[in-house]
Amino acid sequence: MERFGIVDEKTIREGRCTDIYFLRTEEVLKKEGLDPLVSMEVSTTNLPSGWGVFCGLDDVISVFEGVPVTVHAMPEGSIFYPYEPVLRITGHYCDLCRYETSVLGFLCHASGIATAAAIVKQAAGERMVYSFGSRRQHPALASMIERSAWIGGVDGVSNICAPEGVPLVGTMPHSFIICHHSVEDAFRAFDRHAPAEVPRIMLCDTHCDERQEALLAARTGAEGVRLDTPRSRRGDMRAILEEVRWELDLEGYGDVLILLSGGVTVEDILDYRDIVYAFGVGGAIANAPVVDFALDIVEIDGFAYAKRGKRGGEKQVYELPDGGHLLLPLGAAAPHEGIPMLECFIQEGNVRRRSDLSEARRRVMTYLGRRRKGPEDDVEKS
Repeated sequence: MERFGIVDEKTIREGRCTDIYFLRTEEVLKKEGLDPLVSMEVSTTNLPSGWGVFCGLDDVISVFEGVPVTVHAMPEGSIFYPYEPVLRITGHYCDLCRYETSVLGFLCHASGIATAAAIVKQAAGERMVYSFGSRRQHPALASMIERSAWIGGVDGVSNICAPEGVPLVGTMPHSFIICHHSVEDAFRAFDRHAPAEVPRIMLCDTHCDERQEALLAARTGAEGVRLDTPRSRRGDMRAILEEVRWELDLEGYGDVLILLSGGVTVEDILDYRDIVYAFGVGGAIANAPVVDFALDIVEIDGFAYAKRGKRGGEKQVYELPDGGHLLLPLGAAAPHEGIPMLECFIQEGNVRRRSDLSEARRRVMTYLGRRRKGPEDDVEKS
C-alpha cells in the first residue's frame, strides 16, 4: 500500500485490488479444471431519478487493455435506464473474475457523480453550475470527480487536477480575506494581482452583512459577488439574496452578478435560480450516491443463463428517434431507425477505441436540452 492509503496503478491493473472471494473462486476453478467462456453484463435495477449517466468506461478500458476479453459498452455520457446493460464483457471467467471489484468501482462511483451533476444542471437550466466538491472526497479521486462532473454537465470545476480542457473556476476563500487588514484591502489586492482573465468575483460574507460587503465589492469593480454557506445563515436565504440584489440595483450595480455556494442542493437551485447567476455545488455532486451496478453472468459456454432476478442472454439497447430506448435480446431484429448503443471498445484485449470527453459531455447536454421545458422544469419528478 502506498502513502495516503492509495492503491497504486500497477496493483489495480494486475487485478490485485479485489475481493478475496474472487481469488478463492479462481483458485478452486483452476484446480477443478473449469474455466467457462462467459458473457457478463453490468446493469442496475434501481435508479432513484429514473435515469442515469454512464461514466467511468475509460478506466475500464485501461484495466482490460491486454487482457484476453472483449468489451462492448455504451459510450460515456449515454443515458441509461433500469435493466439496461451499460457494459458487457466476454471471455474466460478466470481471466476476468478478479477485475469485477475494480470494474464496478470505476462505473458505480463515476456514474453516480455524473448523474448527480446532470440532475443539478437540469435544475439550474441556463444558470451556471460549478463543481466545488472535490474537497469532500479523497484527493486521489479529484481528477475522476471533476471529469465525471464535467461529463454530467457542469460549466466549470475548481480542482486543478481536472482533465486538460475542463474549465477551472474559483477566485478566493474566506481565509484570503481574513489574511488582509480589511475586506476592502482584500478585494483591491485581488483586483490588482489576479490574472486579467480571472473574473473579479468577490466573496461577500466573511465579516459583515452580505449586503454591506456586496456593495463594497461592487464599488471596487467586482463583476460578481459570491455568497457562501447558505445552511449556516440564521434567516431566510431567499430574503438575503433579494436584499443583496435590491441594494446592488439601487446603487447602480445591476450588472453585478450573484453567485451562491456552500451546501447548495437541488432544492436551493430551484428556489433561487431566478436571482442567482451561478451555483458552486459541492457535496450534492461529489458526495453523490453511487449507481448500484451489478456485474452478472448472462451467458455461459454459448447458452443464455442468469441467476434469479436477472435476465439471461446477451442484450442490445437501441436508441429510438424520439430519444426512447428499447431493450432486446442480442440478434433480435432491430427496430426501424433504432441505433444500437452497445459498441465494441476492446476486442480480445486490443483497444479499438477510447472515450472522448467532449462527446460524452455532448450526449448529456443533448439529453438535458430535450428534457428542458422552461423555467418550471419538473426536476423533482425526473
